[in-house]
Amino acid sequence: QVRLAESGGGVVQAGGSLRLSCVASGRSFDSLGMAWFRQAPGKEREFVAGLSWSADRTYYADSVKGRFSMSKDTAKDTVYLQMNNLKPEDTAVYYCASGRGVWAQAGRYDRWGQGTRVTVTS
Repeated sequence: QVRLAESGGGVVQAGGSLRLSCVASGRSFDSLGMAWFRQAPGKEREFVAGLSWSADRTYYADSVKGRFSMSKDTAKDTVYLQMNNLKPEDTAVYYCASGRGVWAQAGRYDRWGQGTRVTVTS
């Protein structure tokens, strides 16, 4: 059973950077897709970025392209989300998810972390 644990959230001023980490444990990840979602108060959970573990391909929401970068460390079974030039509208709880592929729909993922909060002040 896959278990996911995020870390790295915090409070940062607009224009700043944060790096989120998601450690995955419990099984082989060669066939998995990993993704980051976020959920702001009163809003639905939305796709931010995804990574195909075996193909090492990444996908991004239009709202974060050019600012966010998702990567992996295979030896550590960890994925990262480097967030640069943060904006107040990036404020949300960020969740790591795993599934059988990379999808933009939250319902396609069967494992979720507990979330880490990111607050961007103006």
